[in-house]
Amino acid sequence: MTSSRTRYRDEPPGPVQQPAALRKSLGVVDGFAIAASSTAATTSIGIGLGVTAGAVGLHLPIIMLLAFLPILGIASAYSRLNRVEPNMGSGYVWVGRSLSPWLGFLVGWIGIVSTVVFLAYTTTVTGSALIQLAGEGGLHRVAGLRLDPDSNAQSTVLGIVVLVAVTFTAITGIRSAANLQKYLLVFEYAVLLGFCGYGLFAGPHPFSLDWINPLTIPSGQQLAQGLLLSVFCFWGFESTFSVTEEIRDPQDASKAGFLTLFTMLGLFLLGSFAFQRVLSLDELTGHGAQGLTYFGDRLADRPIAALPLIALTFSAVASLQSGVIPTVRGMFAMSRDRTLGPLWTKVSPRYGTPAAGTVVIGCVAAAVAVLSLVIPKVGDLILASVNAIGVVVALYYALTALAAAARFRGALREGWTQALRAVVLPVASAAVLLGLGGYLCWTFYTSADHFEISPDNGWFMLLCPAVMLLTGVVAAAWAKWARKSPYFVTGRSVTPAATTEPAAGPA
Repeated sequence: MTSSRTRYRDEPPGPVQQPAALRKSLGVVDGFAIAASSTAATTSIGIGLGVTAGAVGLHLPIIMLLAFLPILGIASAYSRLNRVEPNMGSGYVWVGRSLSPWLGFLVGWIGIVSTVVFLAYTTTVTGSALIQLAGEGGLHRVAGLRLDPDSNAQSTVLGIVVLVAVTFTAITGIRSAANLQKYLLVFEYAVLLGFCGYGLFAGPHPFSLDWINPLTIPSGQQLAQGLLLSVFCFWGFESTFSVTEEIRDPQDASKAGFLTLFTMLGLFLLGSFAFQRVLSLDELTGHGAQGLTYFGDRLADRPIAALPLIALTFSAVASLQSGVIPTVRGMFAMSRDRTLGPLWTKVSPRYGTPAAGTVVIGCVAAAVAVLSLVIPKVGDLILASVNAIGVVVALYYALTALAAAARFRGALREGWTQALRAVVLPVASAAVLLGLGGYLCWTFYTSADHFEISPDNGWFMLLCPAVMLLTGVVAAAWAKWARKSPYFVTGRSVTPAATTEPAAGPA
C-alpha cells in the first residue's frame, strides 16, 4: 500500500514524456509573458478599476489586496499539482483524477467558455481603443459615419479584424507569440509605472485611510461583487500551466505563475491608489472603456497623454493572443481523452501548434462578439461579461484547490506545516471563493422581479454564468455516453506520452 507520505510529496513519480508534436521551447520569461498578457494589467487597470469602483466605491486598494489572498492559495495548489503531474489540461486533469470526472470536465469546459466570452468582449474593447486612438489623431468620421468608441457595433467590427490577425500569429508558433508579448509588456509596464507613479504624487485628491478599510463598504453584496471583480483581474496567471508541455522545465511554469501574480498585485495596488488620487468616484465609474484615456488626459497634454491609450490598445491585443493560446492547449488535452472531438489534437506539421483548433476558437469568439451586439454600449458589455466570468472562474479555481487538498491529504499526518500548505490553505481559499460566488448569485436572483438584457438586471446577470455551467453538463453527458470517453470511467487523463501519432498529423 502506498504510504501517506508518497501520496502527497511534491516530487513527480518519474519523467513525463512530452508529445513529439508540441515543441518544448519556452522558459520562465516566456511563461511569464503569456501569463502576464492573459491577466492584462493595463486593461484591468484601465477598465476593471472603474467597473470595480462602481461596486465598492473608493476602496480599490483594499479590495485588490483582499482578493489576492485566496488567489495566492489557488496558485499554491496549481504549483503543487503541476509538480507531480505537469499537463496542459491542468485543472481539467487534476480535478478529474482527484475529485470526479464530471467536475474535471466542468473545470475544463468553464476554462473554454469563459475564455471565449473574454475573447469576445476583449475584441470589442480592442476596437474601442483603436477608435479612441483614431480620435486622438484627429480622425472622427469615416465615409460619413461618426466614430464612437462606446458603440458596440463599431468597436466589434474593428476588433474582429484584429482578432483575425492575432489568431494567425498564435498559429505560427508559441515562441513568436511569446516574443511579441514581451515587447508589448515592456511598453505597457513602462507607461503604467510612469503615469501611475506620477499620478500617485500629483493627484488632487488626498490619501484617505478609508481607502484601505473594508468595513466602510456599504453592503455585503457590494463587498462580494467587488472581490469577485478583483478575482477576475487576477484571472489568467494559470495560463502558464496550460503551456507546461511546451516549457523546457515544468518547474518554470510555477515560477512564472507566482512571478505573474506578485507583479499584478504591485501594479493593481499602484493603479488603485493612483486612480483614486487623480479621479473622483464619479469620474472613475463614469468613463467605462475610456477610463485610462481620461486618466492620461488629466495628467498630461497631448501627445504624451495618448500613451496610456496606446498601452491599453497593446494590452488588449496581447490579451486576445494570450487568450487563444492556453484555451486551445486545454482543449488539446481534453481531445486526447476523447471528451472533445479529434479536431483539437490536430497539430500543424509546419508550425508545431494546434492550428486547426486555434482557427476554430478565433471564429467562435468572433461569433460570440457579434451576438453580444444585443448590448449596445461597450461599458454595459464589459460589466455583464466580467461579472459572469468572475462567478465561473471562482468555481473552477475553487475546484482545483479542492483537488489539490484531496490529492495531498496525506500531509495531514505529517505535521502542521505540511498540513497547512498542502490542505488547509487550498481548502480555505476554495471556501472563500465558493462563498463569494454563491452569495453573489443569490443577490442576483433576489434583486430583480423580471428579465431583461441589461447588466442592471439580476436575472440576466445570473443567466450568463448559469448558461456556461449548464452547457458544460450537456457537453459532459455527450462525452460520456456518445463519445464513450474512457476519462469518465477511470477519472484519469491520457498522459502526454500516450498521445497517438495521428494527433501530430496535418490539420
